Amino acid sequence: MRSIENVQATMNDERRIHPATRLGAVELTVADLDRELAFYREVLGFALAARGNGVATLSSGGDGPGELLRLHEEPGARRARGATGLYHFALLVPTRLELAHLLRRIAETRTPIQGMVDHHTHLAIYLADPEGNGIELAWDFPKESWPRLDDGGKEFLSLGNGPLEPEELFAEIERDPREWLGLARGSVIGHVHLHVSRLGPALRFYHDLVGFDTIFDSERSGFGFVSAGGYHHHIGVNVWQGVGAPAPPPRSLGLRSFTVVVPTGSELDRIASRIEAGGTPVERRADTMQARDPSQNLVTFEVAEIA
Repeated sequence: MRSIENVQATMNDERRIHPATRLGAVELTVADLDRELAFYREVLGFALAARGNGVATLSSGGDGPGELLRLHEEPGARRARGATGLYHFALLVPTRLELAHLLRRIAETRTPIQGMVDHHTHLAIYLADPEGNGIELAWDFPKESWPRLDDGGKEFLSLGNGPLEPEELFAEIERDPREWLGLARGSVIGHVHLHVSRLGPALRFYHDLVGFDTIFDSERSGFGFVSAGGYHHHIGVNVWQGVGAPAPPPRSLGLRSFTVVVPTGSELDRIASRIEAGGTPVERRADTMQARDPSQNLVTFEVAEIA
């Protein structure tokens, strides 16, 4: 992969988030926990790690990276239209074969999809869960084949979005017809894409205060990407719900929080100091911290060993 060291040439390394930073669990408010669990387990192959008191935790099972989703039941919860919050979260699988199995499972269960795209950094299948939470099923190409990310995203954008034909993925299963046993170990949350109220303040929060590199920023297109360690994007933000979109009211369906995982307590301290210095309050609890971005999306930061 071509380096993005020059993406933010003016950004002091002391202000850049640790390159091993990754994403952790996404937390959603749902109205019908049984219905949501049936979808995530039976269609996408998640494993139920724990359930109690109206909260269920889902993982890839086995010795994977831990929790991927936490679902909080709020009977009667409704979706706030035209509000900030989750556009989609990306479930990143470790192999192209695994993405093929997920597509076949979607076809077998007649689950509607919203699109299939070759983004040149990754392949993506878009769909929604039964309550309308956006999901991107993704597999990354090898990094050395990615378009340039150190030119403000110009090469990436110039390529456009290519088609992804189902037959291309189903051919993977024909080459390796082993039985699918559920979501593969090593599946992770690759990125989250957020609806925000205003693009500039959102990107300044995630870049200036949290410390991610800005990979792409387009007021004209209404979206931007930030990442750590040269990844194509860990967080996307857009104003496609309208500039000035309000935050959803409490107990609404959708995003409760998403998790940014850093490797050390000292890294967590550095991020907390920058966010507080920027005028945003933080809530600390041992090896975790929470803060809200300018659009009131809640970010949970936690410390975990990163291999």
